[in-house]
Amino acid sequence: MDFAMPIGFTIRVATPTDELTVSALLEASYTVLMQQDYDQDLLSAVLPKMTSASPELLRSGTYYVAENESGLIIGCGGWTRGRPGKGDVEDKLGHIRHFGTHPEWIGRAVGRSIYDVCERQAQSEGVTCFECYSSLNAEDFYAALGFVSVRRMDFPMGSHLTIPGVLMRCLI
Repeated sequence: MDFAMPIGFTIRVATPTDELTVSALLEASYTVLMQQDYDQDLLSAVLPKMTSASPELLRSGTYYVAENESGLIIGCGGWTRGRPGKGDVEDKLGHIRHFGTHPEWIGRAVGRSIYDVCERQAQSEGVTCFECYSSLNAEDFYAALGFVSVRRMDFPMGSHLTIPGVLMRCLI
């Protein structure tokens, strides 16, 4: 299913065949946008883990990509019922997952449009609150969507590696 957007792109459900292009998008996005808030040594260690598209998300039916008029993937993101890394499910709680926008498309409502699709789908499935593990640089983006910062925390990124971020929540 495609969702038409009035501003030069469409949104569709991602599929496993999008794995390489979503990974490339995440690398382009995170490499540029995270530089302002994170040390380069930390980024060198965590970006290879953070920029790999999740096959599980790509199969979920709740993960989306935005494509421009030329068919290039310019944004991605989704949601799940299960908490990232643990999979535990709480009634009426959804989790925003792995959002990214190509740096050339920042400020053109790509991320917001993907979020709106996620919110509508989650509401139709009984979700009333979203939780998000935000990077420091994305905190303002999520705040603009109505999320509030709950607390700063370190997110595990593998054996003995963490990255500082923010746990955020939003009623939907």
